Formats: sequence, C-alpha cells, structure tokens
Amino acid sequence: MDSHGQYEQQVVWAVVGTDIGPLMLAATRDGLVSVVFHATEGVRDKTLDRLASRLGAEPVEAPGSPLLAEAIRQVEEYFAGARRDFELPLDWSLISGFNRQVLHELASGVPFGTVVGYGDLAGRVGQPGAAQAVGMAMGANPLPVVVPCHRVVESDGGIGGFGGGLETKRKLLALEGVLPEPLF
Repeated sequence: MDSHGQYEQQVVWAVVGTDIGPLMLAATRDGLVSVVFHATEGVRDKTLDRLASRLGAEPVEAPGSPLLAEAIRQVEEYFAGARRDFELPLDWSLISGFNRQVLHELASGVPFGTVVGYGDLAGRVGQPGAAQAVGMAMGANPLPVVVPCHRVVESDGGIGGFGGGLETKRKLLALEGVLPEPLF
C-alpha cells in the first residue's frame, strides 16, 4: 500500500515463445492487460514505456508471478492445440468506449475456428456501417490472440489487416483450422 492506504498498481511481464514468435504478456492484479507480438528487445522497451505511462507503475519482469502463471499456461496450451477458449481475468483499462464494446463482443461472440466480417461485428454492437471503426478497434486491441482480432476478416473473403502482420494472422487462422497450413 502507498502512504494513502491505496494499493499500488503492480504490472508484471514475461515473454513466451510461440509458433508465431515471442509474445510479451503483461498483467496487473485485475488480469491480463497486454499481449504484444514480435517481442524483441526494442518492441519490449517501447511496450514497457507505454505500460508505465498508461498504468502508472513500472512493469517488472516476473515470469514466475502468480499474476502471469495462468495466462502463460493457457497461451502455451492454445499454441499446442490443447485449448480453444481463454478463461482468464482481463484488465480492460488500456481500452475504452466503442473499441472496448467491439472487443468484448469479439471475445464473447466469435468462437475458435470461426471468423466474422468487420461490418458484421459492427452490426453486432449496434453500429451498422461502422466497419472501418471496427478495423480501428482491432488495431487498438491490447490483448491480441486472447481477444481474437485475427478472427475478423473482410466481407469479400479477404484476410484483412493485422497488427501482428498478415503472416501471423494466417498462422493463427491455420492453427484454428480456418485456413490451410502455409506451405512454406
């Protein structure tokens, strides 16, 4: 506790090796708060600075932290093909408004092995015609993989964009059986 009797924010992080490269996971007492693709040293440093600024606490590398243990286990199970759904407490404090509403609908309403169009997702949250705004929400997703923005595709059958890169999106969709495994 701080001098005012308030619990100080605690942010812990770790890097997990996956089939799509290193993922950085960060958590607070409220739950998993951030998942970052391609967690090289430079990416980690930028992420840590952003998390410190947004959450008001210096993130601490703590791969053995109880705050991360379940998230690490479930991410590893997902990439091993042994988990279809994440059952984790999530800290939504890095996202708000329309973006949060869209991501909540995505997390609860688009199951493993399925996809949804940007426009369809917009309609589900009562904003038909807001497909472009849904795309922006996907790009702002602080919890990719766990909140599966890779499952959002273009209505014409195109794969759409992806913050982790299109090859990463293809690999995630292949893992879920939506696309065939890449040949090379």
